[in-house]
Amino acid sequence: MGVFVFLPLVLPLSAWPVARLAEVHLHPRTATRLLTAVAVAMAVCSTLCLALLMVVGTAQLPGNPLPDGWADPEVRAAVPHDEIAGRAAIPALALVAAACGHTLARHRRVTRRARRALAGAPGTTVAVLPDTAPYAYALPGTPGRVVVTSGLLDGLAPAERRALFAHERAHLAARHHRHLLAVHLAARANPFLWPLRTAVVYTAERWADEEAARAVGDRRTVARAIGRAALLSRGTPAPAFAALAATGPVPRRVAALLAPAPAARTWPPAFTAVGLAAWGAAVGTLVSAMSSANSAVTLFLILHAATPL
Repeated sequence: MGVFVFLPLVLPLSAWPVARLAEVHLHPRTATRLLTAVAVAMAVCSTLCLALLMVVGTAQLPGNPLPDGWADPEVRAAVPHDEIAGRAAIPALALVAAACGHTLARHRRVTRRARRALAGAPGTTVAVLPDTAPYAYALPGTPGRVVVTSGLLDGLAPAERRALFAHERAHLAARHHRHLLAVHLAARANPFLWPLRTAVVYTAERWADEEAARAVGDRRTVARAIGRAALLSRGTPAPAFAALAATGPVPRRVAALLAPAPAARTWPPAFTAVGLAAWGAAVGTLVSAMSSANSAVTLFLILHAATPL
């Protein structure tokens, strides 16, 4: 395997430029999908390589249940610095599994708690809570529900209310909770993917902003709704789900809505900064996939040869 087994662990660094540039230069829909795909692919590759290293490290431990042949020098020679890398991969993979498990459990717990709280609320797709605390969020499900409090609705003008509902419905229609959960898990699996997670949190909000602007037909109305909701909800605990003003830098979102609508492209132009960054991330993802596949096949063949019949 050589150094190829280590490449997927550090190749997420190649996606940092596009994570920064995509927020500004790409349509938020394109940026969200691109960054989510890159983050998930790189997280899977790095986790696979950690698992391969863990196998080599576990085979060196006394009393392990693996075949004795897996601790042969030929197997250990497949990994550079096997004494350090192999054994370090064991707690590293355990931390990854624990962090991802905690994230999934928390997501499920919060979702169930929110659904139980809304069990008696009237309405199937929109729930207006008689609460003075101003907040709103999109609760995923079948069907998904827009949850908003009377405290927030009372502070918005009628046009701004329409923008609020359009924003939350955009979160549900595009299933932004899946993108957000995927990049959260990816960042747990490899901390080098954290900038992509931060970028997707922002671009998902911008995506909903643009959809709301298209539905309402007035970008300034959506900008006012975001700004006013942010002022009203200042000091209110942020909801656990995608919300109008709970995530993403509000001044940047308002400034983007006051500017012309971004061009909808499936891929940025090649000879631009964001285009080069996107290609760099794509190449990094491809190299990561090839390296992890090469390492997995190589180790499989070595272990197969070292296993007595």
